[in-house]
Amino acid sequence: MTETRQNPRLACLEVRGGNERARYAIQLPGISAWVCCRPITPSVRGGDLHYFSVCSHGFVSRIALADVAGHGDLVSAIADRLRIVLRKNSDAWDQSDVVRELNDAFMTNASGALEYATAVVLSHYSESGEMLFTNAGHLPPLWYRAETKEWNFLLESTPYAKQVTDLPLGLISGTPYSQTAVELRPDDLLVMYTDGVTDSMGEHGKPLDKDGLLAIARSAPLGPAAEIGPALVAGLEAFRGTNPVEDDETFVVLQCVPRSPDDLWPGSVTQLAL
Repeated sequence: MTETRQNPRLACLEVRGGNERARYAIQLPGISAWVCCRPITPSVRGGDLHYFSVCSHGFVSRIALADVAGHGDLVSAIADRLRIVLRKNSDAWDQSDVVRELNDAFMTNASGALEYATAVVLSHYSESGEMLFTNAGHLPPLWYRAETKEWNFLLESTPYAKQVTDLPLGLISGTPYSQTAVELRPDDLLVMYTDGVTDSMGEHGKPLDKDGLLAIARSAPLGPAAEIGPALVAGLEAFRGTNPVEDDETFVVLQCVPRSPDDLWPGSVTQLAL
């Protein structure tokens, strides 16, 4: 870690990302991931943006999920803007600076209408299992700790972090953002999601909310990311019942896996049926 900090620029490349309708599995160094992005019908692109990049050395992966206010084609161009900024800064060590630049991009390019987004940016170091995360007003990821066999939320207020107040993107110019480190162990899971998931209304007239999603995760059979992800989607759809989908929905499920010296970078992408 010390050697990398002395050279804060890493040669990194985007592996996969976008805001279009997609469902796929992807292998990163030390991480197996599963993605389901569903813009509200009939749009094929929306305001939920997911992003993956890996450094040229194959040990640092960056994962981001952003949610632009609004949904469907109306906010697709704003999500594209965020992706450009992420791609431009994919080799920056300090991801708090990346999120700050995302915020400033909103302030510089915003139209007359109020534009803002929430985002979670993660950087995973496969050599140590360390995960840095910066949350800009986004819903907290779910964290399954294999060691304790417990699901909970990944928050800045964990014993590893100090208290922070990170604002959504595009509200106040120059907003400071922090980054927090946690250590992921093999079989640990992280679930990132957008508010289209937690705002879904059940047939009893109440939203799922993040605690309801946590309950779905706790009741789902444990397994790899490619099995947990579909189980979460099935749980969401069972909760919603016959109610219509009213916002873009995205899940990004990450599982920490042991890394072999023979692992190839950037890994494989498997497109799944929508």
